Amino acid sequence: MDDLKYMVAVIGAGPAGLFAARKLSENGARVVLFNRDVKPGGLAEYGIYPDKLKMKQGLRKQFNQILDSDGIDYFGNVTVCCGGNIVLDDLLESGFQAVLVATGAQGTKWLRLPGENLPGVYQAKTLVFHYNLLPPFSTKKYLIGKRVAVVGAGNVMMDIAHYLVRERMVDEVVAVVRRGPAEVKFTHKEMETVGRNLDLPALDAEFARVGPMMQAAGQDVEMAKKSFVDSLPKAIDPVSQTRLRFEFLASPVRILGDWMTGVTGLKIEENTLFSVDGTVKARGLGTTRTIEADTVVFAIGDTVDRDFCVPTYNDAYVVVPQPRFPVDGISFEAYDPDAQKPLERVFLGGWARQASTGLVGVARRDGENAAEAMLQYVHTQPPMPDLDNVVGKFEQRLMETHERVVDKGHLEKLEAAEQAEAQKLGREDFKFATNDEMLTAMGF
Repeated sequence: MDDLKYMVAVIGAGPAGLFAARKLSENGARVVLFNRDVKPGGLAEYGIYPDKLKMKQGLRKQFNQILDSDGIDYFGNVTVCCGGNIVLDDLLESGFQAVLVATGAQGTKWLRLPGENLPGVYQAKTLVFHYNLLPPFSTKKYLIGKRVAVVGAGNVMMDIAHYLVRERMVDEVVAVVRRGPAEVKFTHKEMETVGRNLDLPALDAEFARVGPMMQAAGQDVEMAKKSFVDSLPKAIDPVSQTRLRFEFLASPVRILGDWMTGVTGLKIEENTLFSVDGTVKARGLGTTRTIEADTVVFAIGDTVDRDFCVPTYNDAYVVVPQPRFPVDGISFEAYDPDAQKPLERVFLGGWARQASTGLVGVARRDGENAAEAMLQYVHTQPPMPDLDNVVGKFEQRLMETHERVVDKGHLEKLEAAEQAEAQKLGREDFKFATNDEMLTAMGF
């Protein structure tokens, strides 16, 4: 590690943080990686559907290779900001020359509708974390009824439908889509997981209903329908009698029910389509109707954690409007709009910079670009002598203020323990469902 001259911190060990850490360490920086969770991986570990095991194992291998670097230290089970014992100023005053925030979009996004606080109303992320065994969501109980309305039209909506159709085996899943069939964002591959449960007569009826509005807005109805039916020949065999159907041009306005019975329905406003400069948009008609449901799940994107110690705007942390260290014309530097000045030495990457944008590959590129912006800054600073001593002192302080801090040696023990459990149970994969189980397996 003689070629390491600088010392930086990366907060968040998802794809953006991990790939950023690698680039930083390959370009002269000693990296200390902080993770709120015990295990690294972020949404690559806890957001990808569990049956996509080959993808997960491939990513885990890449992440392990990154963590094998002598220039990267890992401290898991440590919360920075958000009520933790460490804040950004602590890091900057402890010798870190710069900090990269790559915490992802940890907050939940709501429409602020009447009835959102009723039992049986959830944000998709909580269910995704639940079935992916992220503590503490892994052990929580979720009231899933027989008729579930899922609001959204992307891959996350389809993942929730997958869970409801193939795991919970509910009676009906209704995808509630604000715009029309031509604007759905899920892929053919995602439709293959639930395609055999698609109610084709109901789909035909929906296209007959919304088809004239699509044509009036200049959309090709038959082409849009291919997005739904082209994947059906490759759809996997069903395991339930769940009926999957779509309600297009429907904007939720109220969740019906009460605290005793929970959700009884989702009230929606009917929309129409119109075109402005070639862009098709939805507009409310003022008429409403009710979709029967006893559970409502919102799959409408995410926002950053507003308890973190960086100012927010809309769904992400604020970046400097005119950056000193841009990459491809993009700003990765944190900004305080109230003081109208940058947060010195603080950078943003991944979904922390731009929430819910793209998949793992996009997060990787954004993390690496954020690292490039950070390197532009640290290379203007004098090299830091005796990095091992600085890191050692900080680690000692960390151990004094935190219980059960997880390092790379602990992760190796956890991986071995989970592999042993998988072999014992005859499974391809196994994960402990609680932090206590993981920490016990590590020897705490």
